[in-house]
Amino acid sequence: MTLTSPGPTLGVVGGGQLGRMMGEAAAPLGVEVVVSDPTPDCPASPVVRDQVVGDFDDPGTVRTLADRADYLTFEIELADPDALERAGEEAGVPVHPAPETLRIIQDKYVQKERLGEAGVPVPDYRAVDSAANLRRALDDLGYPAMLKAREGGYDGRGNVPVESPGDVEDAFAAIVGAAPGATPDDPAGAAMVEEFVDFERELAVIGCQGTDARDTFPVTETIHEAEILRETVSPARTDEAVLERAEAVARDVLDVMEGRGVYGIELFETPDCDVLLNEIAPRPHNSGHWTIEGCHTSQFEQHVRGVTGLPLGSTERRFPTATANILGDVADRQPARLHGERAVLETAAAHLHWYGKREVYDLRKMGHVTLTGADAGPGSVLSRARDLKSGLTFRAER
Repeated sequence: MTLTSPGPTLGVVGGGQLGRMMGEAAAPLGVEVVVSDPTPDCPASPVVRDQVVGDFDDPGTVRTLADRADYLTFEIELADPDALERAGEEAGVPVHPAPETLRIIQDKYVQKERLGEAGVPVPDYRAVDSAANLRRALDDLGYPAMLKAREGGYDGRGNVPVESPGDVEDAFAAIVGAAPGATPDDPAGAAMVEEFVDFERELAVIGCQGTDARDTFPVTETIHEAEILRETVSPARTDEAVLERAEAVARDVLDVMEGRGVYGIELFETPDCDVLLNEIAPRPHNSGHWTIEGCHTSQFEQHVRGVTGLPLGSTERRFPTATANILGDVADRQPARLHGERAVLETAAAHLHWYGKREVYDLRKMGHVTLTGADAGPGSVLSRARDLKSGLTFRAER
């Protein structure tokens, strides 16, 4: 890619917070961004050149986006790989990561099969298409276990823990109800069950694939509650051997993935210091938001660089960094109005990221707080970030 004015255009399927931050990162590189999203005036719209309004998987919308772009990518797995592939071919526009990668990722069972066949360590799992089949699988895997919708799940949605034999029927019914296209009369292909991993901690690595180079961002510790990512801290608070193993697993994952860009690679650290793959997102990921302030190159800039064929940037961490997600804390959907942000803005080395979503509801990701600590350890930085976030609320001011 040669820099010009006006610059090349990157078409992004999806205009949520990831598209918004991608647009912010693309501008200094001279790359213009157009997004497609079904929500008019989506979160990305104020910071990108334009928006095409249409569903993520609508072929006409994707083709319109391709006609306006020099490169195509996506920030949401609900994009249709067939539509991306066809639009890219018809418009003569490269698509990264490759549509085939998206096909693998969209089905969690296929994802586990492909990675396991490649030698990537994964928890034990089974495809299940009935409650009776689930019960038989759990005779092998044991209780508790995690039942997952093979497609469509995110942020804990589409995941149901199965604690005992008495939970099997209700758990399977819940997953069939959450799986796209599945019905109680035809649940085939809806679900997979995975052994419960008694992990020491959860880790993540943002892997990067460029035209002729590959890299990884430093290993990050991720803290979840109810399957939703709440906080991250880098460096992860674990042994050096575990960090090296996590990076090695991430590089093995990249061997299987096709196409340029960044990949969010979620991992489990087991009590015996082994590392298992959890899931992969072929795009920037919540676990990598800390890189905006914490690294010389953010995951979003790196994705733009990779997709457009620019050299990858440095992934070196500048200092210990923690993030805390700002989640909706109101029961009913209502206009988004955040209270308490002044304390964050007045704190040195603290950074507020607001995603521009017009409405808030319980547990919706609305933004995040990042804190850096040049002279502090990861535990201290995380504690301070957690304290800052605790002062933010969407409830009426008291």
